[in-house]
Amino acid sequence: MHRSAVSLAAAIREGEVSSVELVTEAIRATDAAQELNAIIWRNDLDALARAREVDDAIARGDDVGPFAGVPIPIKELTMVAGQPATLGSLGISDAPREHSEIIVERLVDAGFVLFGRSNSPEAGPMSVTENQRFGITRNPWNPDFSPAGSSGGAAVAVAAGITPVAQATDGGGSIRMPASATGLLGLKPARGRVPSYVPTWEHSIIDGVITRHMIDTAAILDVIAGTHSSAPYTAPEPERPFADEVGAAGPARRIGLMLESPTGHAVDPECVVAAEKLAAQLEKLGHRVETVNPTLFSFEAITGFLDIIINSWLWANPYDNPELAEKYIRERRHKATEFHAGQYAIAAARLYAESASITVQWGRDFDLLLTPTMATTPPLAGTVLDEANRDFSGPRVTENQMVAFTAFCNIAGLPAISLPVHTSQLGLPVGAQLIGRPFGEAELIRVASSVEEYFGWTTRFPDGFQ
Repeated sequence: MHRSAVSLAAAIREGEVSSVELVTEAIRATDAAQELNAIIWRNDLDALARAREVDDAIARGDDVGPFAGVPIPIKELTMVAGQPATLGSLGISDAPREHSEIIVERLVDAGFVLFGRSNSPEAGPMSVTENQRFGITRNPWNPDFSPAGSSGGAAVAVAAGITPVAQATDGGGSIRMPASATGLLGLKPARGRVPSYVPTWEHSIIDGVITRHMIDTAAILDVIAGTHSSAPYTAPEPERPFADEVGAAGPARRIGLMLESPTGHAVDPECVVAAEKLAAQLEKLGHRVETVNPTLFSFEAITGFLDIIINSWLWANPYDNPELAEKYIRERRHKATEFHAGQYAIAAARLYAESASITVQWGRDFDLLLTPTMATTPPLAGTVLDEANRDFSGPRVTENQMVAFTAFCNIAGLPAISLPVHTSQLGLPVGAQLIGRPFGEAELIRVASSVEEYFGWTTRFPDGFQ
């Protein structure tokens, strides 16, 4: 299951393998990786039934979609009609939901077979994948460590070979951090690229996927992106399919290198090495890399985003029994009541005003920004959530190090991708991040794919999960 979803879908269409065989293998792999706790809700029989329908449709010569028969898990924070979505909380019912998110509809239309639900932290605002309802998700490279979050279950499903790709979401780094921690690719699309019915966290959350192969990153973006009549807005159409950018030639770019954390937190030397490795290879390919110190969000903007905007959205979550929420979630929901609507409006306006002066640096001062994905290597499992529950008002250094280089991309709506370019002395993957200009996914995909063969991440797997 480490092959690309594109190649597996072609194999199904050509009769080399059946969808039933792939889903059966996903079931076996899920059973074998239970200690990792990636898939926390299963629909094995339904997935097998859908796989049989796909195989029968292909036999009839029906048009079944570009990814027909390939299994994909859905993140626990994402709604699917007929499936539960507890948001990882004991305080939210597991009753089946009545509607699906746009990304789910498009994945189904593309032919994917929905295969279970992947773990996430409660409601999403946590950089590891742990909750009191489903427990701890562990890193397949070393189960003592976390795969990061909040799409950690999705990342582990791909890294452990359960499925070739996994649906994910990113509100402050939640695709890129787990990709970095598990040796995978994680593209956060630009704001509006993948439409949603309700843009949340003041338009900072975006849907996407975690993959191993650049062709999957691009080809799946082609099927989940685009206009939707019920979405409030969408990003401009690309000049050509994103899949055409993989391996395509392009001009030399000016790449700004930022190694110091914009939040002021210390950066682990392993994370610096990851960014420097990517910088060195890009220079060999003819790009110009220069150290930069870009203007980013003010302290007031960041604290407004964290304390007012995110907390307000957590307060608005549909809890059935809010007293059963994680302790740090209860504290954040209470904190939301300490602000009024006018303060929310000021916080949101400040984000948009400052974004305007931030995004113009792309194209003016540099074309791409290169950073470590995180300022720390993957933390020990259980430590980050425990710290938040014990003392949410405390420094929470590791949690803040994890999002130091990622969260500003969400606030500004910029596309960004984490590439698995380094392995720490402890044997854990460490990623580097490329951040593109507004709606600049094509350039990101083109540049990222140019280093895929050199770094060899498509053939690097955790022991026991080859």
